[in-house]
Amino acid sequence: QVQLVESGGELVEAGGSLRISCSVSGRPSSRFVMAWFRQAPGKERQFVAAFNWSEGRKYYAESVEGRFTISRDDAKTTSYLQMNRLKPEDTAVYYCAAGRPIVSAIRDPQIYYTWGQGTQVTVSS
Repeated sequence: QVQLVESGGELVEAGGSLRISCSVSGRPSSRFVMAWFRQAPGKERQFVAAFNWSEGRKYYAESVEGRFTISRDDAKTTSYLQMNRLKPEDTAVYYCAAGRPIVSAIRDPQIYYTWGQGTQVTVSS
């Protein structure tokens, strides 16, 4: 069973940078997608970025394209989300998720079968 644990969320100033991590344990399927979502108070969970673990292809939400980068370590046990030029509207709880590699639905939370507990990112203005 796959388990995901996020870490690294903190308070940062607008314009700053932060890298959050997602540790993967257990035995995920050989073909899966790792993604980051975020949820601000009173709002729906929102897709941020995804990484097709076997193919290496990356996907981003338009709102973070060019500012955020999703990556993984060589051992394929940790996913990272590097966030640059942070804005107050990036404030949210960030969740990592593992799911089926369905490219057409990669931004849909419903294809993800395992979620972490979330890490709080707060961007002050």
